[in-house]
Amino acid sequence: MTELYAIALFLIVLFVLLGTGVWVGLALMGVAWVGMELFTTRPIGDTMVTTIWATSASWTLTALPLFIWMGEILYRTRLSEDMFRGLSPWLGRLPGGLVHTNIVGCTVFAAVSGSSAATLTTVGKMSIPELRARNYPEHIVIGTLAGAATLGLMIPPSLALIVYGVTVNESITQLFFAGVFPGLVLALMFMGYVAIYSIFSRNWAPIADPVMSFVEKVKNSRFLLPVIGLIVVVIGSMYMGIATATEAAAFGVVGALVLAAGQGSLNWDTFRESLMGATRTSAMIMLILAGAAFLKLSMGFTGLPRALADGIAALELSRFELLMALLVFYIILGMFLDGISSVVLTMAVVEPMVREAGIDLIWFGIFVVVVVEMAQITPPIGFNLFVLQGMTDHEMGYITRAALPMFLIMVVMCFILIWFPEIALWLPENLRKGPV
Repeated sequence: MTELYAIALFLIVLFVLLGTGVWVGLALMGVAWVGMELFTTRPIGDTMVTTIWATSASWTLTALPLFIWMGEILYRTRLSEDMFRGLSPWLGRLPGGLVHTNIVGCTVFAAVSGSSAATLTTVGKMSIPELRARNYPEHIVIGTLAGAATLGLMIPPSLALIVYGVTVNESITQLFFAGVFPGLVLALMFMGYVAIYSIFSRNWAPIADPVMSFVEKVKNSRFLLPVIGLIVVVIGSMYMGIATATEAAAFGVVGALVLAAGQGSLNWDTFRESLMGATRTSAMIMLILAGAAFLKLSMGFTGLPRALADGIAALELSRFELLMALLVFYIILGMFLDGISSVVLTMAVVEPMVREAGIDLIWFGIFVVVVVEMAQITPPIGFNLFVLQGMTDHEMGYITRAALPMFLIMVVMCFILIWFPEIALWLPENLRKGPV
């Protein structure tokens, strides 16, 4: 009975605070404060300060603002233009044509950004005008961009995986390993959908680009060298065990600055704007993490996480049934909260359930991120939908319908992960473990 009272109390306070427009991080702290007041006699102020400091004073967490800053720097370069020029000669002759540049471009940029929004904006500002000029179907251009941009949450360096790893105390490097193959498989599934649609659609009549010789294609590929070099530096240093995630992020910032300077995109204004943009985003995420840590402590005093885990165990759900329940839960939650907020808000309760069921937390992190990716393209709070609305001036309903096939593909990806967990676990288990 106490647990039911605690659940009702936490939910009511949380929804009231969120409904009145309070920032997510502050709302979490408010809920935790009420819980501490009612369920413990410990000094709330001292406990809150200690918890927030312990959460924030994390060397692993230092990677977060660095990767965000790297993405902000690259957003202000000509990277998207260079990627389009380098990729289009090779992809134009595939079934689906240059629409594949949306998917491959997002996949490549995700490997140096970690942010879905940065990936979407950087690739979209170049690809949308180019694909429109070539008469590709608008809904396919919009849909693939909305779906493929979510790969920024999956392919390392992923901000969502960093937040998840810190929240459940798992290795960031191992989570990055685990995200590689699922991210590539999801990208290939998007490309497969585009190819099939182009073959069977009666409205597919794009304007073909002039045929290039193999030598010309190779020459154009030189535009991909800067971003490939940056990927090798950032991702390769972690996979070879040379650097931690934090050190790789520092390498990435230096590399992004060198790349921007080489392109002539780096000046005082862009440097300041990138630094301030990274500061704002990092501060927002850190506030959410601090609030979630305080809420986790507060809920611990009620015994709520363990009680819920025991209650789920008493239902004797199979591993598959539990994952299906969590899939539906996170899809619904994603309609109202962004992905990072969903992860940090729920892990205090979900983590004990997952451990009790014997589910690998590295694998579960990838599963959760795929579901969280869906939240980026589900109304009414799907962030990618809002970004695309601002870029294209389409109505939200149109963008949502265009993104629906990508959403369904992500649902299929969840089942693939359940049936073939080795997709996520092979790299972490077989590569030499680098530093955390």
